[in-house]
Amino acid sequence: MRVAVVHDWLYVLGGAERVLGEILQCYPQAHVFSLFDVLPPADRAVIGIGRETTSFLQSAPFVGTHHRLYLPLMPLAIEQFDLSSYDLVISSSFAAAKGVLTGPDQIHISYVHSPMRYAWDMQHQYLRDNGFEKGIKGAIARMLLHYLRIWDTRTANGPDVIVANSQFVARRIKKSYGRKAKVIYPPVALGGGQDVSRRPYFLTASRLVPYKNVDAIVRAFAELEDLQLIVAGDGPEGARLRSIATDNVSFEGFVSDERLRYLMASARAFVFAAEEDFGIVVVEAMSEGTPVLALDRGGARESVSAREPRSGMFFANATPAEIADCLRRFVAEEDQFSRTACRRRAQNFSAERFRREFKDLVERTISERERGKETDWTPAWPMTI
Repeated sequence: MRVAVVHDWLYVLGGAERVLGEILQCYPQAHVFSLFDVLPPADRAVIGIGRETTSFLQSAPFVGTHHRLYLPLMPLAIEQFDLSSYDLVISSSFAAAKGVLTGPDQIHISYVHSPMRYAWDMQHQYLRDNGFEKGIKGAIARMLLHYLRIWDTRTANGPDVIVANSQFVARRIKKSYGRKAKVIYPPVALGGGQDVSRRPYFLTASRLVPYKNVDAIVRAFAELEDLQLIVAGDGPEGARLRSIATDNVSFEGFVSDERLRYLMASARAFVFAAEEDFGIVVVEAMSEGTPVLALDRGGARESVSAREPRSGMFFANATPAEIADCLRRFVAEEDQFSRTACRRRAQNFSAERFRREFKDLVERTISERERGKETDWTPAWPMTI
């Protein structure tokens, strides 16, 4: 069976790229297609990329650092890949990859990390965070996002099966595309269960950008001067967050994976205030035996268990007051959380489980096609001739 795997673009080794790596573990002879690839060789080796084809955007100026400037060209670029010689096409899509052109005798399975968030339900936040709410730039940005939504909806009819990385994303797919999605949680590199002592600090770790809501976490600890917080990560918000932090908050900046795992394993709890599609870092923390205090929205609602055996607690809104209240509740009940319960919860999201479920889905889809069974889906809109 000839297999093509299409990924949007490769410029950083993130969660979507780790999913790509596990898909290539299932199909190591697959031919990879991407809009552009600026990864260093070491990262490409981690993913396991062999044969690869990139689009005309590969030679575009500054594509590795300012790729969003090329968003208007991405639908055109993704449609230029000739996949007609492949039996199975797997797209790993968070932007344009699901829009590749396939024929009626090909099977196309699309693992959708999320519909384009900045074009759909997070449009207004995207415009606000980038200063595009008003003026000529704002008008152009809104027109571009409108065009992308039309293209994104049309191409949602292409895959035979859409797979979501969480029930939260499956609901977003249903609302955006009018299609049901099967859920296969992404693979997480689970910790080895470090035997380290708890230290008297809480931890948060993420890229320091507005939607991660690290601001609210830092301000919550201003109300709790007897508790300590370590912030791991860097980003555009770094300098401002340091300026508002109280003495009980310290910043580690960018840390290695090894250092991050140690910080997770020795923290009292991991604090997470972002509304993420899934939130791999949450599961990583639990795999180190550390409970998670998370925003009660998005993928964290599916990965963290607030029921016995508990692996964490929730706060309803990402405000300093509600985060501080959750911290107080956790301190009062801290002895009720165990490393064992957290690690067992994390085991539900292993790489082995992902590969098994993904291969099973592909095999079932091929079997149904061979038996002549139609894929169970309905179009995004009524089609008439």
